[in-house]
Amino acid sequence: MKVWFVGRKTGIILGVIAAAFFALVMLGYFKGGNAAISAASGDRDLPIYCVQKDENDKKLSISFDAAWGNEDTENLINILGERNIRTTFFVVGDWVDKYPESVKALSDAGHEVMNHSSKHPHMTQISKDEMIKELNDCGSKIEAVTGRKPELFRPPYGDYNNDVVGTARECGYYTIQWSVDSLDWKDLSADEIYSRVVPKAAPGAIILFHNAAKHTPEALPRILDELIAQGYEIVPISELIIRDNYKVDANGMQCSTNNE
Repeated sequence: MKVWFVGRKTGIILGVIAAAFFALVMLGYFKGGNAAISAASGDRDLPIYCVQKDENDKKLSISFDAAWGNEDTENLINILGERNIRTTFFVVGDWVDKYPESVKALSDAGHEVMNHSSKHPHMTQISKDEMIKELNDCGSKIEAVTGRKPELFRPPYGDYNNDVVGTARECGYYTIQWSVDSLDWKDLSADEIYSRVVPKAAPGAIILFHNAAKHTPEALPRILDELIAQGYEIVPISELIIRDNYKVDANGMQCSTNNE
C-alpha cells in the first residue's frame, strides 16, 4: 500500500478547498445540500386545518365544497336555515358561472361564499401566474354575484405546497383545509357519514362536506342536531380563525401568539 505524504502548505490549501466545498453545500449551491437543508428545517407553510380552542370554547365550523353538481344546494340551505346555522361554501369559478342564482341564494341566506379556484386544477402543478389567475378569476366572479370579496381559499383536492399557500396569502387569502373529513363524496351512507363526523368533532374543528354528495342531505340534520345537543356553536370559518398574531403548528392547528 502506498502512503502519500502531504506538505504543510499543500495541506492548508486542501483544507481550505474542503471547507469551501462544505460551505457551498450548506448554503444550497449543490442540489444535495439544498434538499438536505429543506428536509432538516421542516420549514413548511401550512394551511389552517383547525383552530386552537379551549375545551370550553365549543365553536367549530362546517364547510361545503361546490365544484360540479347543484342538485342539493337548495335543500342544504333549508336544512341549515331551520337551525339558524351559517356555514362556509367554497365554490369554483365555473360553478359560479353555471349557478349564479345558487351563489346568490347562499349569500342571501347568510352563508360565506369563498374561493375554491376558477377551474379546479391541482394548484401545485401550475405556475405562480396561473395560481394568481385562478384565485383572481374565481374571486371576481364571487364578488360580482354576492357583493363581497372572498378572503378564504381552499385548494382543489386539498393539494398544496409552500408556493400555493404563499401565493394565496399574497392575494389576500387565508388557506383553509379541514380536520374532519366526511368522505361524503364516496357515496357513504348517512350512518357512515355521521360516524365519521360526530365522534371526531372538537372545539376549533373544520368539517368537510360537499354540496352534491349523494347522502349528505340525509346525514346532515342528525349531525347538526347532535353537535348542537353537545353544546357546539357552529360558525362560519371566517369567525373561527385567528386573524392576526398567529402561527400554524406542525399539525395544521392555528394558534395565537399573543401570549408568547
